[in-house]
Amino acid sequence: MSNAVDVRLSEIAARAEARAEALAVRTVSIRVSPNSYAAGLFVALFFSGFLFYIEKELFGMLLLIVGILIIPALAWFDRISFDGKGLSRTGILPRAWAAVNNSRTRLKLNDIELVETHALRALKRGGNVFYRYRTSVQGKDQKFVFASGGTEYRDMVHKLFPLVSENTLDQRSIELRDFLSEPKEALMKAEFAKIPSAEVLEESLQKFYSPLAGSRAKRDNWIVGEEEVEKADYLRTLANELRLSGYLIQALEAFRRSLVINPEDAWALFEYARCLHSYAGSERDAKLQKKAFAALRLAERRGKSDAEFLERLGESYFQYGEWTRAQKMFDRAIELADESYRAVRGLAEIALRDGKLAHVIHHFGTASRLAETPALRRWTRSESDYFARLNSDDEYMELEVSRVKMVENLDEARKTSLRIAVFGIPVIVFGVIFDEPLLGNIGWAVSSIALLIWIGLILSRNLLSNRIPVELIEED
Repeated sequence: MSNAVDVRLSEIAARAEARAEALAVRTVSIRVSPNSYAAGLFVALFFSGFLFYIEKELFGMLLLIVGILIIPALAWFDRISFDGKGLSRTGILPRAWAAVNNSRTRLKLNDIELVETHALRALKRGGNVFYRYRTSVQGKDQKFVFASGGTEYRDMVHKLFPLVSENTLDQRSIELRDFLSEPKEALMKAEFAKIPSAEVLEESLQKFYSPLAGSRAKRDNWIVGEEEVEKADYLRTLANELRLSGYLIQALEAFRRSLVINPEDAWALFEYARCLHSYAGSERDAKLQKKAFAALRLAERRGKSDAEFLERLGESYFQYGEWTRAQKMFDRAIELADESYRAVRGLAEIALRDGKLAHVIHHFGTASRLAETPALRRWTRSESDYFARLNSDDEYMELEVSRVKMVENLDEARKTSLRIAVFGIPVIVFGVIFDEPLLGNIGWAVSSIALLIWIGLILSRNLLSNRIPVELIEED
């Protein structure tokens, strides 16, 4: 037990050191996700071609210049910067829009309410799965979104995340804060640790099914020394760095070695299970997925007296759809710690999924009392007030339900209209190449109308994405 405490204390010290380094680092910036600019470029080029087709060369040339020169320039200079005190958006369009609707382009560090990171599988090569991380930072009705793709993202994570309250970060953001590294550096560490390549390890994948196989009997009466604990902790850190870089098989091997040395480490077993679950998902292997859940259950027994660990375990169960297990973990964390913000917030999310609004209101009210920063108190209080209004006002409930359903319908219609627009492009190309004016006209008409509908649906969806203000209902 003392070894586990020493490991946790070393992790806390490492976080404090990372926070000090973040405070000393210069201003960092990252280019915003180019999705909206890419969509604008596509629309501009399409309608430029349409104008040339109907012999409006001047307007077509102007739109082509906008598409080729202006839109890429706007995307290039649109950045999110962080100076240690707050995030700010530097793009021309965001600043112009902020001036029009009297909004702000800066979010102070103390006003950050939520930091959420989603992982998307960008590329799979052999046993390696490379992820693209998309992080959103929210607070005071503002949202800043940036995505991974190089050193800028790592610099932003290492600068911003250590300065934000841990309860503001979701689980993946915490992992990035603690373990995100340069992929080549992680591979170099793996080579120094004599961990084979993914191609070699794939041939002996069965050993990953049970990381403690063959070690339990040997370790039952074995006292793990301080030197071994340090080695196991180093391997665990390396495994997480490899996992976040996408080298899942090598990460599994590093976790296995760490657990052979220290099989009682609940955190290493928990992170091993998450890594195995990611690998099972990439391979669509149901057997591996069952083994991942078995490892989670074993980690649950190992860390049953650690409230922080149970909070994180409950969040993973919630992420994987194990609602009952998640609720048990949150309840147990509250029993151990008495006051557990993350566990109470987790219970609120479970109650919301089950449609128990009274429980949602109660849990968010408790979370507001336990919140450690003004921003978290403001967010949890607003959530509590929102669901309380839903629970007490049938008219407001009906309007919000209608709004949510309409947003879902708009999303489906938007995807359909884009598919239709893309489907018309080959018809246009066929008509132009084989000199078939009728086919060309049909293709241009179908794609143009579908794109115009797509633009209208995007604008409508953005207008309906925000909750209906309570003041608006009261005025009516």
